[in-house]
Amino acid sequence: MQAFLLRTENKTMKSYLGRWAVFAAGLTLAVIAMPHRAVAQETDYDLEKKKLEVAQAVESLVQDDPGVQRFFDDSYGYAVFPSVGKGGIVVGAAYGRGLVIVNEQVDGYTTVTQGTVGLQLGGQVYSLFVFFKDEAAVANFRRGNFEFGAQVSAVAATAGASADTSYDKGVAVFTNASGGLMVEGSVGGQKFTYEPKK
Repeated sequence: MQAFLLRTENKTMKSYLGRWAVFAAGLTLAVIAMPHRAVAQETDYDLEKKKLEVAQAVESLVQDDPGVQRFFDDSYGYAVFPSVGKGGIVVGAAYGRGLVIVNEQVDGYTTVTQGTVGLQLGGQVYSLFVFFKDEAAVANFRRGNFEFGAQVSAVAATAGASADTSYDKGVAVFTNASGGLMVEGSVGGQKFTYEPKK
């Protein structure tokens, strides 16, 4: 009787875990696949909180690689995502909310999403910075369906890393790890939305 109960319990547990894995994978894919509008208009409180998070992320990036200051000084504008979460075991996903800054003013709200299928190791939490070389690059981003090509990689912030970095097709991308395991610097396939500040 005990053996039967153990077998039944094991089958039930395996069935439960299997259903849970399928559900989790499906939910991840659904979140990635659904047509994201950019962030709904922030309340004044949320906007002030996000601006503070952006300022802290910028300060941390410049502290880790002072040379990156030239991108803040010379770019036409930039997008900052203070916290992008990425992780998974088989199906991975990333998501973050940020602000687009032009002329040192908040120009709009933005989101980033990324989905990957395949072996994932650990998890990542990092800040993401996208610098726009000129007005044309910002205009391209403002169209609201901007996406990085599969081979795009970000420069991980370390002292001196920005020295040899230049714009590629009007953008330069940096990441700054804030926790978890940074497995790779690839940001290929990341998709962005944009909504202007009203």
